[in-house]
Amino acid sequence: MNLLIVESPSKAKTIEKYLGAGWRVIASVGHVRDLVPENGSVDTENNFKMKWQIMPGKEKQIKLITDELKKADAVYLASDPDREGEAIAWHLLDILKAKKLLKDKKVYRVAFHEITKKAVQSAIENPREIDTNLVDAYLVRRALDYLIGFGISPLLWRRNLGKSAGRVQSVAVKLVVDREKEIEAFKPVEYWGVNAQCKKDKEQIFNAGLVKFNGQKIEKMTVENKSMVDDILNKIGTPEIGASVINIERKKTQRKPAAPFTTSTLQQEAARKLYFASKRTMSAAQHLYEQGLITYMRTDATNLNADAVAEIRGFIAREYGEKFVPSAPIVYATKSKNAQEAHEAIRPTHFDAPAKNLSGDEAKLYDLIWKRTIACQMTNAEFDSVAADIETDNQVAVFHAVGTTRTFDGFMKVYTEDKDDDEDKKDAKLPPMNVGDKIAISEIIPEQHFTQAPPRYTEASLVKKLEELGIGRPSTYATIMSTIVDRAYVEQDKQRRFHPTSGGWVIASYLNKYFTDLVDVNFTAKTEDTLDDVSNGKQDKITALKNFWGPTDAMIDGARGIKTSEIIDEINEFMHHHLFGDAGDTCPECGAKLGIKLSKFGPFIGCAKYPDCKYTKQLNKNDNSAQTTESAVQTSKNDAVELGDGIEFRVGKFGPYVTDGAKNVAAKQYNRETITLEIARELLANANKKAEPIKIGENPTTKKIIYFYPTGRYGAYISSNRVNVSVKEQPDLETAIKLINNKAKK
Repeated sequence: MNLLIVESPSKAKTIEKYLGAGWRVIASVGHVRDLVPENGSVDTENNFKMKWQIMPGKEKQIKLITDELKKADAVYLASDPDREGEAIAWHLLDILKAKKLLKDKKVYRVAFHEITKKAVQSAIENPREIDTNLVDAYLVRRALDYLIGFGISPLLWRRNLGKSAGRVQSVAVKLVVDREKEIEAFKPVEYWGVNAQCKKDKEQIFNAGLVKFNGQKIEKMTVENKSMVDDILNKIGTPEIGASVINIERKKTQRKPAAPFTTSTLQQEAARKLYFASKRTMSAAQHLYEQGLITYMRTDATNLNADAVAEIRGFIAREYGEKFVPSAPIVYATKSKNAQEAHEAIRPTHFDAPAKNLSGDEAKLYDLIWKRTIACQMTNAEFDSVAADIETDNQVAVFHAVGTTRTFDGFMKVYTEDKDDDEDKKDAKLPPMNVGDKIAISEIIPEQHFTQAPPRYTEASLVKKLEELGIGRPSTYATIMSTIVDRAYVEQDKQRRFHPTSGGWVIASYLNKYFTDLVDVNFTAKTEDTLDDVSNGKQDKITALKNFWGPTDAMIDGARGIKTSEIIDEINEFMHHHLFGDAGDTCPECGAKLGIKLSKFGPFIGCAKYPDCKYTKQLNKNDNSAQTTESAVQTSKNDAVELGDGIEFRVGKFGPYVTDGAKNVAAKQYNRETITLEIARELLANANKKAEPIKIGENPTTKKIIYFYPTGRYGAYISSNRVNVSVKEQPDLETAIKLINNKAKK
């Protein structure tokens, strides 16, 4: 018998169907081992040696694996084909070696990027060794995150500065805070546009914008105020104004389809089109992957394999016609500097038949992936563009009109991006025109505008920004987004835009001053590049760790001796405009200076003369930092972590539990950091299972069947003729008869 170990139970079920007899497929349910959560688990004085432990709640899974391994001739480690998946395989192998269970057993590492029968069998036929470079990159990343957490977090806790500071999450928070500072400092500038409503003969009315006045070129910011507008209107004259076409430019344009999805672009497009949070997108994508419907969903590559491209092109020809098929397959260059996470873009595993039996998030996301993948191998959309310059008869002003008509749908027959939709809305037809044609201007319409502050980040735009900066990798984006929200460093408004909370402002200002490198985008991007170099074998892990830990350790040592009063002064300087704007920082009750104050319930504004003056103020109307002790505790208890699929992790009166809205199941061995969607699913599934009774045999005394029940309210038991007896394991028939008869006599 062969044992194959994957990460998730649902994936295990799918693969076991493909392999059939002679195979046992079980799941590790994600990571099974992690660093011991105590100081010193990464020994910086001893080549960064790491101390590991089985994760809470994973003992059961390890026992299942070891029990099955005893029956197996060979074990196949088939965790996901990325850095984290390689680490899981390495951890499992290390655990099994330590238990001395691999004697005379063959061990293989297999990886597949889609869960189809062909892909799984091909992987098994072509096993490999565990990629030590990928494992080393994981070890470096895990060590760095641990060292930062145990190095900086205590400094935050002691001074009530925040919950924790993550290597990449801190940069994300800083980006949101910096954008907010830009918005607060922004001063709008007035400008005007001047448009003409035009008509040729009795054709439809069309609009044209002023581009030249009195021989001067008119650009976006040229017309600065109402007096300039009035001067223009006076000199042009009043409607009806005669005008003529003085120039016509006709050209054909094309738009190319977008590349197939990477993890980042899928999250961005799902956020824009489906209003999905990154975590929700990845949860739905995980389910689709485990069902064998899409390829691996953590990738920064945009290429497709040749077989998939051929299948797509064949489908397009059959469904839409040969004119929608390009003469040659379209090849997309991967923009990521190191697309090591997977070898292909996210795509469906089959194209002819749409996925059946899908609903909710999975159906919506699959439709998005399917359409984008089909469209990426279709011909360009084609347009006729006409631009006309129209001069007033008095030769004072020239207006410019543009019309665009889509002449061939191409890829837009199947799929459009937001930018395509926006362009379509702008497209307008112009009436047939030639140079010299007379045009009537019926109305001149001035429009006042103001320059706009840079927009706040949404999940989509923040993921895009992180990717542009080279920060984070496909497997981390969803975690980054959910972590900064869960830790209450940012919050989202109804338009899903990020606003920094008071806690976000404080942590960003503290890190900006005392841990400059940690929140520096270039430093963080270089760290990601270093991890890529380790994964490619270009740099060894010890060198990488030493290069990072040296300056970081120095920053931590320097921050330990800083007085809290000095830190508060720095935060006040960083946040001064945010806190007070132009209103001033004078206490309304005593006239002393106001400033930021820190408490275990969060930051608030207080008076410098405290405790003589007890004036306080919340930082903003949406902030609950200055809540009472009682309400803060209540908030902590009721704080839910959304895991996906409507499942939440909560802490209640009797401890941690998971809930799907209909059922609550205790999860005492987990916390907010260790719980995962897969673990929660398993807990709920086990709670919902009705144990199938096992027939032991007939009781000759009563002529009734004795059954063994593996799970009951109080554990395993046997039952016959309404007589129940608790047992530790399934007994043989003779023992079961004695137990039942003795209980019946009593």
